[in-house]
Amino acid sequence: MSNDYGKTPDALARLTDAQYRVTQKEGTEPAFRNEYWNNHEDGIYVDIVSGQPLFASVDKYDSGTGWPSFTKPIAPDAVTTKTDRSLFMTRTEVRSSGADSHLGHLFPDGPRDAGGLRYCMNSAALRFVPASSLEDEGYGAYRNLFPTENAQNTENQENAS
Repeated sequence: MSNDYGKTPDALARLTDAQYRVTQKEGTEPAFRNEYWNNHEDGIYVDIVSGQPLFASVDKYDSGTGWPSFTKPIAPDAVTTKTDRSLFMTRTEVRSSGADSHLGHLFPDGPRDAGGLRYCMNSAALRFVPASSLEDEGYGAYRNLFPTENAQNTENQENAS
């Protein structure tokens, strides 16, 4: 997997209509009717456009809003923010730093003990990579986020020997 997380015409051509609307036209998908709002599996969430790692399940929590919510990005420079004044209000928009994909919005109502932020993301802007597939998909550097998965893999390899 390339570390160039930019936007290419090929990547844009592979998007579904909903993915394109969300990532390129700042759309929003319906609450509770999206792929990852209730996903509790270990893994990382990457930009659907570029594959850039954005969020980890260890920072995901149930915000009750119907969208996948995280307390922080996987790395401080994974996302950028900008002021969004649409819909007659001021919000903080979150975009991927590599492909500049619209991901969702940032709110100051997250869990206080985890920094107080809620990164409220659109599932259509993300692709989930299960912890068990990180190595195979080129995201092995994030394996250390999931110690339980590491222990199971080590045990499986020992049992196979």
